[in-house]
Amino acid sequence: MKISHVQHLIATALVCALAHALSSFTIAHAQSAQPKKDSTVNADVLKDLAPTGKLRATINLGNMVLAQGTPDAPRGITVDLSRELARRLGVPVEFRCFDAAGKAFDAFKAGGLDIIFLAIEPVRANEIAFSAPYVLIEGVYMVRKDSPVKSNDEIDRAGMRIGVNLNSAYDLFLTRTLKAATLVRGDDGIAVFAKDKLDAAAGVKQPMAIYANSHPDVRLLGGRFMDIQQAMGTAKGREAGAAYLRAFVEEMKASGFVADALKRSNQPDAAVAPPAS
Repeated sequence: MKISHVQHLIATALVCALAHALSSFTIAHAQSAQPKKDSTVNADVLKDLAPTGKLRATINLGNMVLAQGTPDAPRGITVDLSRELARRLGVPVEFRCFDAAGKAFDAFKAGGLDIIFLAIEPVRANEIAFSAPYVLIEGVYMVRKDSPVKSNDEIDRAGMRIGVNLNSAYDLFLTRTLKAATLVRGDDGIAVFAKDKLDAAAGVKQPMAIYANSHPDVRLLGGRFMDIQQAMGTAKGREAGAAYLRAFVEEMKASGFVADALKRSNQPDAAVAPPAS
């Protein structure tokens, strides 16, 4: 059957219209997939927080409250906050993961990273402009089940040896505050406590409780010896970026984002920090 000239023109028009529609859909879809920049973000904030055109986030996988998963597929509250911040900045996010807070801090000081999630500490504040805390974590002691020690007040005595993670927030805190006890530092304070038969271990409540539940020869002391104030930060001197982070954290707490992120990552014992005063 021959196709008339009119039919040919109609068919051609339909093909062109379909091609145009598909092209428009593809472009719109691609545009919608791009991060949507917050209209309040100015050039100085972008220069401070994403100078390379992407947000390079420092993630500590050594703290199970803050992050879980693997370096290739991290998850948790710090990952969620990084992604939301990157979305508002209108840039992609890149994660650099470490297995300890001290290692994350050292890498951040060396440069090439834009934001970091760490507990607020005076030593760190020399290098980092911190936000107010977004979550509070308890620092607790663990002792052997037959230990005569019954309370946190009995820990700081001559002869007491305490295992801690090197350069962790509680290592820095106890270094400042203990008068008589001795800190024994390692990559894993609990492992040092067990291997060297120390008198106590100090650390974040959640992993300490998991260890104690599977080791009947140890127990946690009641209460806490410190509140570990986890915050976001950027390098000192990035004033516009630091101010934006401070406002961002307050909004994330007030909106319920932090509470929801903790719930999604199964961290019910961590508390959302109160609003900044």
